[in-house]
Amino acid sequence: MASSVNPTVRRRRLGQELRRLRELKGMTAEEVAERLLVSQSKISRLENGRRSISQRDVRDLCGVYEVEDQRIVDSLMQMAKDSRQQGWWHAFGDIPYSVYIGLETDAESLRTYEPQIITGLLQTRAYAEALIQGALPETSVADVEKRVQVRIRRQERISAENNPLRLWVVLDEASLRRVVGGKQVMREQLEHVAEMSQLPHVTVQVLPFDVGAHPGINGQYSILEFADAADSSVVYIEGVTSDLYLEKAPDVQKYTVMYEHLRAQALNVEQSRQRIEDVAKEYAR
Repeated sequence: MASSVNPTVRRRRLGQELRRLRELKGMTAEEVAERLLVSQSKISRLENGRRSISQRDVRDLCGVYEVEDQRIVDSLMQMAKDSRQQGWWHAFGDIPYSVYIGLETDAESLRTYEPQIITGLLQTRAYAEALIQGALPETSVADVEKRVQVRIRRQERISAENNPLRLWVVLDEASLRRVVGGKQVMREQLEHVAEMSQLPHVTVQVLPFDVGAHPGINGQYSILEFADAADSSVVYIEGVTSDLYLEKAPDVQKYTVMYEHLRAQALNVEQSRQRIEDVAKEYAR
């Protein structure tokens, strides 16, 4: 049964605290690995929150770092226990981007740039089905349906009455023009985007073709921000076989500046909604 505890966020916070303790001790990840007779990569994975952390791992690391306050040890052990619980997405089985879902579920705001498709949080069911089938032609019908269900469930963050996700989307005009699922599907999809863009916590801008070269020319990315000051912002870049998560302040700052340039070059909110509605009408002909 899925828990209200977000295991991804627990792992991330725990990893950050373990890294802080290591740095206070003045030890490198390599030195810790040698003391515990494990690989350096394991220590790195524990600290970046990409790997489940057992209570034994926490106990051993606290021993190496000579943590004498039992309350701190107990708190970290509890975080390790929480990090092994299941989030709502685990009910759907093996989800390739489960780490991202965990972060998105806990995020306060999300800024995303999409060069080719309508962003997942604004997709209709018909568009999502056609998109997944086209992008993953060898995927079974059952797996396509599972992925669609997960995508629809993620969208609950947008419609939540309490603390909805603040979403800012910059869509390249190509995403409006790329026909996914046929003209009827595209018309309904764009009408849905235009409707969702009227929500006070959702902003959609269109980057028109005539802008030419721009800072997002290299591809899609998202910036997730969190309410808890202990959780640093994360840049997420989706890949075919693996995803990239950037958390270092200089990296996040670089992508943030890029996003500001994209927002400045895109049509304003009213012009963007008009462009989306105009293209939707073209699909109705």
